[in-house]
Amino acid sequence: MRKRRFSWADDDIEALHDMATAFFHKELLPHEERFAAQKHVDRDLWWKAGEVGLLCAAVPEEYGGGGGTHAHDFAIFDAQYRLGASSLGLIAHTGLVSPYLTTYGTEEQKRRWLPRMARGEYVAGIAMTEPGAGSDLKMLRTTARRDGDSYVINGAKTFISNGALADLLIVAVKTDPAAGPRGISLVVVETKDAPGFSVGRTLDKVGMRGQDTAELFFDDVRVPADNMLGDEGSGFGYLMKQLAHERLVVAVVAAADTEAAVSEAVDYTKQRQAFGGSLFDLQNTRFELAECRTLAEVSRTFVDRCVEEHLVDELDGVTASMAKAFSTDVQGQVIDRCLQLFGGYGYMLEYPIARRFIDARIQRIYGGANEIMKELIARSL
Repeated sequence: MRKRRFSWADDDIEALHDMATAFFHKELLPHEERFAAQKHVDRDLWWKAGEVGLLCAAVPEEYGGGGGTHAHDFAIFDAQYRLGASSLGLIAHTGLVSPYLTTYGTEEQKRRWLPRMARGEYVAGIAMTEPGAGSDLKMLRTTARRDGDSYVINGAKTFISNGALADLLIVAVKTDPAAGPRGISLVVVETKDAPGFSVGRTLDKVGMRGQDTAELFFDDVRVPADNMLGDEGSGFGYLMKQLAHERLVVAVVAAADTEAAVSEAVDYTKQRQAFGGSLFDLQNTRFELAECRTLAEVSRTFVDRCVEEHLVDELDGVTASMAKAFSTDVQGQVIDRCLQLFGGYGYMLEYPIARRFIDARIQRIYGGANEIMKELIARSL
């Protein structure tokens, strides 16, 4: 019997991981350079992913999803990032947006939007960050003013994953600018039916260059009042509650990327000849890899424990912050040390280790910068 990859996997999850790996190896990995050049994946890739069940795997079947758990989503994310194929924005679409809709959406909203997301008909994103508001969500300036049976949205967002292709956006807005955090709400915008909505630049990034990240503008964008997600004024609480899940998603990706980098470095150093033998024969190489493998294993063990807790709704925000900060710090450290073992070739983008190096840098920033994670952890001491 094959050893399972994760402590939280069963045969169904293992089979899903294998299928996802095959899909990404065929449909995503060979096109990463082209996607990076155009700053987004081909639109039909979302349809293809939906056809084979790689979108919204944890969404109940009655809403068009796979009927699984977060573990099924995590297995798909692991398969994608283990290959180093970062262009398809599944984390935002499946990992972030679908839990908001399943948790806070009305029955009508779930039946209206989730099946379209699961099919790939809709590409989804969540618009929180603004030019003047990043980790401090209380600084939001985008407003949604109630006008009869509609909300009128004005403002700007930036660094929005899937922003350029998005058909559906959960937008964090101020419905009562004078009420502080209690004035923040979440409103869903279907972009194709939203006059006044526009996409600005698709942004040039250091890494994950094939994953579209865009500026968004709202100029008197009118949406039905029924597009309010949950209760008006409760958006800040919803965001805080869901951030634990978001941070665990980042940690899952970090653990997968770290393990893959070590494996690639081991394979390369065993094949690369230097000084009368392989690079792996040199004690420094073996010691470096031994330390990197140990760090990868510690990160994996911690992340897997957090996944187990999350699956039974026992993961708290502080532990999620620890997992995010620790696993992404380890990710950056280990990938850097592995790249060094490749020498000059490690600096060439044709090698996966180089792409992992630049893609990994954002992990310590999004989902809450690691400095914010440390502050949250410190408050619990």
